[in-house]
Amino acid sequence: MKKKASQPLFNQRRAGVLLHISSLPSAYYTGDLGVEAHHFVDFLHETGASVWQTLPINAPHADNSPYQCLSAHAGNPDFISLEALLEEGLLSKEDLGGLITNKTALLAKAYSTFIAQEDKKSQQSFTRFCKKQAHWLNNFALYLVLRAKFNQAGWFQWPDVYKNREAKALKAVQKELAHEVAVIKFMQYVFFTQWLNLKQYATSKKVALFGDIPIFVAYDSAEVWAQPQLFKLDAHQNMTVVAGVPPDYFSATGQCWGNPHYDWDAMAKDGYAWWVSRMATQSALFDIVRIDHFRGLEAAWEIPAAEETAMNGQWVLAPGDALLAAIKQALPNIHLVAEDLGIITTEVDALRHKYNLPGMKILQFAFSGTEDNPYLPHHIEPNSVVYTGTHDNDTTVGWYNGMDDAQREHVNAYLRTTHGEDSEPNMPNDLIAMALESQADLAIIPMQDILALDTNHRMNTPGTVTGNWHWRFHWQQLSLAQKDFFTQTVARTGR
Repeated sequence: MKKKASQPLFNQRRAGVLLHISSLPSAYYTGDLGVEAHHFVDFLHETGASVWQTLPINAPHADNSPYQCLSAHAGNPDFISLEALLEEGLLSKEDLGGLITNKTALLAKAYSTFIAQEDKKSQQSFTRFCKKQAHWLNNFALYLVLRAKFNQAGWFQWPDVYKNREAKALKAVQKELAHEVAVIKFMQYVFFTQWLNLKQYATSKKVALFGDIPIFVAYDSAEVWAQPQLFKLDAHQNMTVVAGVPPDYFSATGQCWGNPHYDWDAMAKDGYAWWVSRMATQSALFDIVRIDHFRGLEAAWEIPAAEETAMNGQWVLAPGDALLAAIKQALPNIHLVAEDLGIITTEVDALRHKYNLPGMKILQFAFSGTEDNPYLPHHIEPNSVVYTGTHDNDTTVGWYNGMDDAQREHVNAYLRTTHGEDSEPNMPNDLIAMALESQADLAIIPMQDILALDTNHRMNTPGTVTGNWHWRFHWQQLSLAQKDFFTQTVARTGR
């Protein structure tokens, strides 16, 4: 199949690294968009890697999962660089002197300073941002102040006048909490400004930013509260069915994610404007966007809301063709990648191929013992993104060490075939080299594998709710030998 001109990023072989913003080194409790983010771009540039993949960057709930967010548009304010605000004179050295575990108070102080400075150019920029993003920002800001008003309860637990968005009640809250609403809008303004500064810097270093969106949104989110008619809810706005996946590699009882399903008929009435708007935001922030659980655009697993596991669900068709056509028509230059892992049918493959979307290949899934395994390197087609593992996998060192003898021998036998009979396994370098040597146009290596870290450093364990999303690295973990190996392998494999 001839590649379309609309996918120039994949017309050359590229290498990249998977690292979430929260995993960057930082003096605070999470990584941010400041100096270390720019240093990471420098690291990629120095090694010849030209893609930085992150997890979703939206504002999460208290569990910090980037796949269950408060908004499909709003950025995570924890990623705002306080040092950058110090340089702009919006915070003082004293503000940054103590232990900081919550940025909200500092960002509110920065807003007060911002207003008091009467910098007309900056304030005009803020006003323009609020107007341009009003289609989601107004609802999001109001949603967050109401959430705070009701002790962080979900919108479906609020008094009916707020839950049902009665105009008089909302107008009163907007007046009563006008300052708090303005602070939330300011936080988003700062996030978007800092992100686009990082994107501009990455572009100057020939590094593309690769984002990720969950196919579904959280029930407790600004979008479901603001437009409940677009989701499968009952007359009381309770979910009738929830999203998830049937039993698979990761879980014997499947995964019950708890997200509401879309009412696709309602979305079709205005040409999928909700989705087009969502993708427009992501396209402005990223050069490439991965649609997580892409197969859900062809058919999604619907689980009755009362079920405790995902086992008793059913596949329900989705209008992926019409949706992708609407997105492509509105955003012809958007670069999409399909996360096509799990139970993939010929219909899902046909949908992906129709829109020429690269799929994903995971080397940790390749060694099942069968020669027809689609993840084996010699089966990987160019229009693919190959990974050693993703954020949902163990690190390569952990994966290899955790195998039984039969599995390990299968991996070793494959390495002897490709690297010579006398080769001794060397993980994770062997798998990194295998990914970079493959025919896939884009090869992505998790930072944990570049650092040769074990299971203790994995990002997420699917099916668990604690201990995830907290991993961070520091530059002292990166040896010169590790950096040289990655650099040389990127160059040797023509990436």
